[in-house]
Amino acid sequence: MAHTFLLEPGRWAMQGNWLERNGMPISVKGMTLVAWNRDNWFTMATKLIFPGSDRSEISLQYKGRLHEGERQYTFLLQHNILGQVEGEGWIGLDTIVQRYWVIGDRQRRSGFETLHRISEDRYYLSSGILAGHFLTNTMEVSLERQST
Repeated sequence: MAHTFLLEPGRWAMQGNWLERNGMPISVKGMTLVAWNRDNWFTMATKLIFPGSDRSEISLQYKGRLHEGERQYTFLLQHNILGQVEGEGWIGLDTIVQRYWVIGDRQRRSGFETLHRISEDRYYLSSGILAGHFLTNTMEVSLERQST
């Protein structure tokens, strides 16, 4: 079974929990849209909301390139809270792992994401953001592919 998230165009709904240092988990929901063009460039747009919370929504706009036949890619990300971000991803047999870092950031913020394939239409995402050496927040959500 090959990966369907990221490697195929699609629309994915997500739902789970967000946890910040010294805080209780809060509910998070979102949507991710993945698109590809002919030159092996992908775009991915994600919007996260926090129902029942006064927390502001988070939006992410990715642009990256996966060379044909390769399992590694690089991307640029515009994050409405972190700003300009660069990153890399590796495509494993059952997981997609991404690491990123905020460009020119005095707080030395960076992050990671691991997407574990459950089935063709379901993934489980675990992610975290760090400031220097300290974990500032994590997110764990299930992603489900939406029919078009």
